[in-house]
Amino acid sequence: MWQAEVSVDLGAIRDNVAAVRAGISAEVLVAVKADGYGHGMVPSARAAVAGGATWIGVATLDEALALRRGGITVRVLSWLLAPGLPLHEGIEAGVDLSAATPGLIDELVAAARRAGQPARVHLKLDTGLHRGGAVREDWPALLEAAAKAEAGGDIEIVGIWSHFACADEPGDSSIDRQLATFEEGLALARQYAIEPRFRHIANSAATLTRPDAHYDMVRLGIAAYGLSPIAGRSFGLRPAMTARARVIIAKRVPAGQGVSYGHTYHTSGETTLAVVPLGYGDGVPRHASNAAPVKVGGVVAPIAGRVCMDQFVVDVGDTPVEAGDVATLFGPGDDGEPTADDWAAATGTINYEIVTRFGSSRVPRIYHGEIAS
Repeated sequence: MWQAEVSVDLGAIRDNVAAVRAGISAEVLVAVKADGYGHGMVPSARAAVAGGATWIGVATLDEALALRRGGITVRVLSWLLAPGLPLHEGIEAGVDLSAATPGLIDELVAAARRAGQPARVHLKLDTGLHRGGAVREDWPALLEAAAKAEAGGDIEIVGIWSHFACADEPGDSSIDRQLATFEEGLALARQYAIEPRFRHIANSAATLTRPDAHYDMVRLGIAAYGLSPIAGRSFGLRPAMTARARVIIAKRVPAGQGVSYGHTYHTSGETTLAVVPLGYGDGVPRHASNAAPVKVGGVVAPIAGRVCMDQFVVDVGDTPVEAGDVATLFGPGDDGEPTADDWAAATGTINYEIVTRFGSSRVPRIYHGEIAS
């Protein structure tokens, strides 16, 4: 008997990837960083590959190496690399690595020599997000360093890539500006005799709305897990995660009673309070207090009072609820339960954060679907 669980439909991840893959000619990379956006990194990667992904993407080198240990054999790209990391381990494991500075190219050269094989490198251009990547002024220096390292046999330039700032806002003028800057960066790379096999800039939102941004590869993140990157548009995706727990106690209380810390909620009449054993220690945002919807006893009601570290309360009114009944925080919505989008709207965040939070070791992750066998 379980007390609380996060259920992940790996078949949904597979099918989401397959549906996107069927409509495009580019190769598909699926991002499984942050433990697969809370869905489990290695199982999500396996499901993505089953759906047609030929690449898996992660942020850190440790994540990439964990994928290899987990038996993932397709191409893996890791892009968030601090100076001084053991890059030779990634090279030896066949991991593609991103670089945005001549200094990192130097580190990759040294790591490749230590590994006894060339590093596979993706050069990142900052086209306007102003986060990672080389800005336009620094791009020539990066190209020069990379071209020299490739001529020396220490690296293979596999890709040039960038990332959108506002692709989740279709029609935003920055999207076209970034594409133009990307094209300029590719043109300059050709002057250094750099024409990599993979050019990629499209995230989930651009993959779904901007076919002109697909190039040779697209990078699916949240869409692979069945959640839309664009509010109000589903794109036929199926959410893969359901979070639920069993009520541990249900009690009748009179009107006017304060509930949970600080008494920020008071009962308006005699009512039943159901206590659910999940809290911010398990991934429930504290901002869900007095806001996020929960389905219990066949009704949907907001959390009553503050979310605690290990539990929260739902005021179910006169609905018959007892200990052991299932309280569903969010799921695909098939049975009228709230969705991750509902939780995001209630807590003032995005669906990415809602699902990624549910990675606590206290809450078991249960897999189902054909991929789970």
